[in-house]
Amino acid sequence: MSTRIHSALGSSPEHYAKLGLKKGSIAQWEDGTRTNAGARGTYEWWYFDSHLEDGTALVLVFYTKHMMSPKGPPAPHVTISYKTADGYSYTGAYEAPGAPFSAAKERCDVKIGPCYFRGNLREYDVYYKDDRAEVTVHLKSNVPPWRPETGHIYFGDKDEHYFAWLPSAPEGEVAATVTIDGKTSEHTGTGYHDHNWGNINMRLVMNHWYWGRARIGEYRVITSYIYGEKKYGYNEFPIFMIAQKGKILADDGTKLTFTASGEFIEPATGKPVHNSLVYEYDDGGEHYRVSYTRKKSIVNFKMIEELKGFFKFLARLAGFDGAYHRFTGDAVVERIKGDAVVEKQEAPAIWELMYFGHHR
Repeated sequence: MSTRIHSALGSSPEHYAKLGLKKGSIAQWEDGTRTNAGARGTYEWWYFDSHLEDGTALVLVFYTKHMMSPKGPPAPHVTISYKTADGYSYTGAYEAPGAPFSAAKERCDVKIGPCYFRGNLREYDVYYKDDRAEVTVHLKSNVPPWRPETGHIYFGDKDEHYFAWLPSAPEGEVAATVTIDGKTSEHTGTGYHDHNWGNINMRLVMNHWYWGRARIGEYRVITSYIYGEKKYGYNEFPIFMIAQKGKILADDGTKLTFTASGEFIEPATGKPVHNSLVYEYDDGGEHYRVSYTRKKSIVNFKMIEELKGFFKFLARLAGFDGAYHRFTGDAVVERIKGDAVVEKQEAPAIWELMYFGHHR
């Protein structure tokens, strides 16, 4: 019989003290580089996504290196995904070995070649440029920065490995200018920024996760359900945050019940996917139900196909079986008193399913 290895969300006073963090309070330095900008044995990225009023989706990510190669040298790069409602799609990357790269420790200020990601937990400016595309983004947050406890999930009997996550701007107003092949468009909408880092290959500690964020009427929600890998007993990490009018209403993941239903096998990846997700939060005082109903899949791919050269060879050798899925559909927030739904709001949403390991 194999022994289950310890894993847990860092939530004790000792975890807070070790990391220099304060419970319920986010400091600006937390959005600065936390890994010495790609030090050996680590990875880090700053993420931005937006759902724009005309149906366009824009995603920009600044990486110190590939998340699956923490032991490798720094390999800074920026990726872009731009999809319009009428079906036009542009994906690209700025990758330039030897190009200027820096990341400040005291605040979010990342530079990779001509691209930059800058902000102060309230407002952010993001700029991207490659040989075909140029993008300028301004994000003004409507919700205070937040993290589930310390934001660190620890793996190992001595907490020696971790994955960390900080939703620096859980939701905000976006203004974006996008130029592709000489054609310029202006956009407004809602956006999100988070910051992730860690010190172990994610496929070694995580099996899969569902993650979503949505703007639903007056409510702003972040939802996630993470499953550890087999050797960690497929340990579950429930994550939930709901805010209204700039105030966080509830965020204790231990009060969350998660249900996934309507399972089918996605042909493109061979992974189980669910048509319905329900996150139900009830702490005895606040009771909310957030539901996602899938209408269609907009991204399905095996992650190994995104790798190149030697990294792809190593991934095949290791039996890497990761996959990524992104969905569109409807999100619903229900506020419940006793046995009655006293408020219900609905809006379009985008959410994801990420597999790092073989499905159970």
